[in-house]
Amino acid sequence: MVNGTFHNDFQIVPFFYKTGNRSLALSIFFIIYLIGLLMNFLLLTVIYINDHLHTPLYIFLCNLSFVDICSTTATVPKLLVMLLSGNNTISFMQCFSQTYFFLLAASAEDILLFVMAYDRYVAICNPLHYHHLLRKKICIFFIFAIWLSASFNSLVMTVPVSMMSFCQSNVIKHFFCEAKSLTNLSCAGREVFYYIVYIIALFGILPFMCILTSYTKILKVILSVKSLDGRRKAFSTCSSHLTAIVIFYCTGTTVYMIPASEKYNVLEQIFTVLYTTIIPLLNPLIYSLKNQDVKGAMTQKLHLYRHRDLDFGMSKFIGNHSCIIIRVLSHFTDYSPVFL
Repeated sequence: MVNGTFHNDFQIVPFFYKTGNRSLALSIFFIIYLIGLLMNFLLLTVIYINDHLHTPLYIFLCNLSFVDICSTTATVPKLLVMLLSGNNTISFMQCFSQTYFFLLAASAEDILLFVMAYDRYVAICNPLHYHHLLRKKICIFFIFAIWLSASFNSLVMTVPVSMMSFCQSNVIKHFFCEAKSLTNLSCAGREVFYYIVYIIALFGILPFMCILTSYTKILKVILSVKSLDGRRKAFSTCSSHLTAIVIFYCTGTTVYMIPASEKYNVLEQIFTVLYTTIIPLLNPLIYSLKNQDVKGAMTQKLHLYRHRDLDFGMSKFIGNHSCIIIRVLSHFTDYSPVFL
């Protein structure tokens, strides 16, 4: 018995686990996870190897890619192991660790989106002081504050969950150890968790309100631009970030607003899949396809490597055929390659 419970582990049972389509689910989640990793690592690499992208916006974007990698890695690999082996048990320690790291990534992304909104606000509303307000020391401070706040937030939410008593059932009807699903299994101790969640939610609304304030001022500045082309250019600098914000908050809010009941369990899991796996896949696509700097850097590198491979292939082709021609000439004539 652990923490007043009658179980030593949990059983992870997502809605697709008993349908006989585990192989299909394994393939789908593996492909999504692999593509998400590759896309985020590609974005990190492009920003790292291009010096002109070493600016505050892309430093924060690198952190967003790292957060997305952490978010999917906290949930998907364990699910893949369960689908592959057929063993859906997870220990208490593994479960609460998974909860902690998922909440860490979610909290970090919430605060990071606010910092990126502040970056766009300074770039559009106060461009002359951009490099002063977002100098290197300030960026490092922001990154440190993001991860420190996210760690504290995740710890404060995970500890009460780990202290609950799970005496009713050990079956988690989800695809990972999600805090909301764990509270549904508890028979004691959930009051403390909800009390902490309400307090954190008040502070969690603060980044969202700051984002709304930033974009309200950004919109006023954009609308004050007289030329249509100028408005389009100003809006294009923040359109990708605005898209990421809408997707993140809409899916996240939907997940936690769905009532905790058997009737809506499948719907909740579907939106959680979108929130935890699809968004980390979409973020690098949004920032690479809608961002001209990133798109240009990718195109330039691909063009450079393509020409390098073409030049190497042509030189190898010409060199090989030159040797053949010389050997043929030297065999049938007195031609000697030494005089070339």
